[in-house]
Formats: sequence, structure tokens, C-alpha cells
Amino acid sequence: MGANHSHGPHRPAPAGSRATVGAILAVIVPLAVATVAALVWLWPAEPASTAQQPTLQRVNGTVLSITLTPCPEEPPLEGAPQSAPAPPDPATCGEARVELTGGPQSGERVTAPLPSGPGAQRFAAGDDVVLIHTPDSELEVPPYQISDHDRSSPLWLAGAAFALAVISFGRWRGVMALIGLAVTFVLLLAFVIPAILAGEPPLLVAVVGAAAIMLTVLYLTHGFTVTTSVAIVGTVASLTLTGALAYGAIGMVQLSGITDESSFYLDTSYRINTEGLLLASIIIGSLGVLDDVTVTQAATVAELAHANPGYGFARLYRAAARVGRSHIASVINTIVLAYAGASLPLLLLISVGEQPLGEVLTNPVLAQEIVRSVVGTLGLIAAVPITTALAALAGTRSTGPDHGGDHGGDHNGGHGPDHGGGPGDPPRRARHRRAPQTLPDPVV
Repeated sequence: MGANHSHGPHRPAPAGSRATVGAILAVIVPLAVATVAALVWLWPAEPASTAQQPTLQRVNGTVLSITLTPCPEEPPLEGAPQSAPAPPDPATCGEARVELTGGPQSGERVTAPLPSGPGAQRFAAGDDVVLIHTPDSELEVPPYQISDHDRSSPLWLAGAAFALAVISFGRWRGVMALIGLAVTFVLLLAFVIPAILAGEPPLLVAVVGAAAIMLTVLYLTHGFTVTTSVAIVGTVASLTLTGALAYGAIGMVQLSGITDESSFYLDTSYRINTEGLLLASIIIGSLGVLDDVTVTQAATVAELAHANPGYGFARLYRAAARVGRSHIASVINTIVLAYAGASLPLLLLISVGEQPLGEVLTNPVLAQEIVRSVVGTLGLIAAVPITTALAALAGTRSTGPDHGGDHGGDHNGGHGPDHGGGPGDPPRRARHRRAPQTLPDPVV
């Protein structure tokens, strides 16, 4: 192991020259100040009112026993197609005896009918369930109705396993990544969603929320370094371009953002601009992939500059761009598979309907996902050259072009003054130190 130490101690990536740090701070500081000011300005004072909505109480319970009864027979509708819906599952017809484990009536035992509609779930004795309690309801419905399985314990177990795996592998950086994830959830649940429901412009809320998430999470996870700052600047530039492309594409394709019952309800009940909501969703969704690409590119350039200080701007850019192209190729496939997996039921319905391809692609639901995918992909592609150029510029300013941090006399054949030829110098141990060599561009 001693031979490895003869080349000098391991050095971290260059911290950056004063000019580089100053240029980055000139962008980061105003961005951070504007983000904080916008957060304070747009932060919702109170949640959206739900006074006119019926109050439903959710209580937890444990199924003690199940009593099955014959399912009622429904007469067929006149003119119904041969492929009429199948009759209810016999295992979903009956009632359950449930012991309440939450709420003011904890410990009380109640009887609730089993849900028997289309897609109803099966329940058995010992299952933890969620019930809907409708006290003093004017409708002729049972006071307690089983709604769903209680998945709190399995989800907590899955979350604990996830956190343990992240911390075990990432150690301190894994802890910071989990803190960043918590910050993301807090900003989404406490700011983005309430602000949109309070009537603020969805696009503005999404931009401010994305900037706050980006600044907080990236610095928490990767530290206050030049590399992280370059990634943030690249993300801001790429996200701005993505937003502009999304705005133009939504107007060109004439998408309203209303494609399902949820968006229709938000439009009619809360008067939310669904077109702006679609644009906001594209921006927030793109941020999740953009920061991955920009951080990777900035870190790649920093490592190349550290390993090969002789690389100038052009060589750093070319070498890192090759890594970026490979990364983008895999990320695009990931995006397509993610959308295909999320839209698999819709794709199956389209296949069953046997509609022409032209009608399928122009359907508002599918057209919206196509625009989302295309715009997000264009933003990712743009992120690679933008971030790589910024990182290469910062890297060359930090290390200096055409030479590295070691200025030993190896470049002079060992006869330069840096080798300590004076009488007070130690033996010529510096001769064993090798200056970083300028290597050919790696093939990625």
C-alpha cells in the first residue's frame, strides 16, 4: 500500500476559483432570495373551505367474523349486450362483525355490510379495515360501512425497510437524502397543493415549489459545493426551457387539462385553471428527472477534471457529453416504461376497443401524456449540453487550462527548481511523484 501513497495524498475535487464561485453566487443568491420571498407571498393562510361538503368520519376496526348471504339477483336490462357485467362475487355478499379500534367509540362492536359492488374486495376474520361512519345521516344507509383494508402497518413496515436500506448503503448521505425527501413531501403537501386549492395560479405555484425543492434537496443531499451549484444552475435553465416548451405545446395541441372525473371536479367545484394545472404537473414531474441528469453531468465533469487536470474546456465537454448521451438514452426508455406502466389499463381499453391509431393518438387523455413525455424528454436532452458546458467551464477555471494542481519538475525532466535542489532540501523524494498525465478521451 505504501507505493500508492508515493503519488501524494488523495485530493478532493477542486473547490473552484473565486471568479467561478462569484459567478455561481450571482445566480444562486438572487434565485434563493426570490424563492423565499415567493414562498412567503404565496403561502396559503388557511386551507380551502369544505363547510358545504358532507362530513364523513373514518374509523379503524378489526373484523371479528363474516356472515355470508345469497347475493340478490338483478334482472337483466332490456337491450343489454351479451357481455353484461358479471354477477357479484358470492364472497362479497353479507355482513361483518367489526370491533372498532379507533375513534371515540373504540372498543365498541358494530355490524357493517360487506361492499359488493364491481371490483369489491374480499374480507376475512382478523383483517384490519377502515370504516365510514355517517352519524345522523338523512339517507337510509347503515351508520357504519366497510370502506377498505387498513394498510397502515404494512406501509410503515415498507417505509422502515426503505429507510434502513438507504441509510445502510448511503450512510450520512443517505440520511440527508431522506431528510430531502421529507422536505419534498412537506412542500408538496403544505404549500403546492393548498396554494393551488386556495386559488393561486398553478403555474406560479409549481415554479416556486420546484425551485424551493431543488435548492433545499440538492444542497442537503450533495452539499454546498461548486458541483452542486452548477447542477442547480443547469436545472434552472433546463426547467425554464421545459416550461416554455410545455406552454407552447399545450396551446398548439389545444389541451384543456380535463381528461377525467378528478380534473372535471376541480374545474367545476374549485374553479381551478386545469390548463395551468397540467402545465404545473409537467414542470414538477420534469424536475424529478432533471436533477438526476444535471447532478450526474456536473459530477462527471468534476471527476474528469480532477483525474485529468490537463483537460481543457473542449475535452471535458466532449468526454462528459458521451456519458450524458448514454444516460439520456436509458432515461428516455425509463420515462416511456413509467408512462406505459401507469397507463396500462388505458392501453388495454384502447386495445379492446380496436380504434384506429389516428383516433387513439388524438384522444385527449393519450395526447396529454404524449405532450408530457415529449416535452419532458426535450428538457432532459437540453439539460445535458447546458449542464456539461457550465460544469466544464467551472472545471477549467478551477484547475486552469492545460495544467493541473501538481506543478512538479517532472514536466522539466526533473531539473526544475521544484525538486528541491538546494542544500537544505530533503533527498529527492519528489522525483517519485508523478504529475497527472494527459490521457486520451475515454471511450464511454
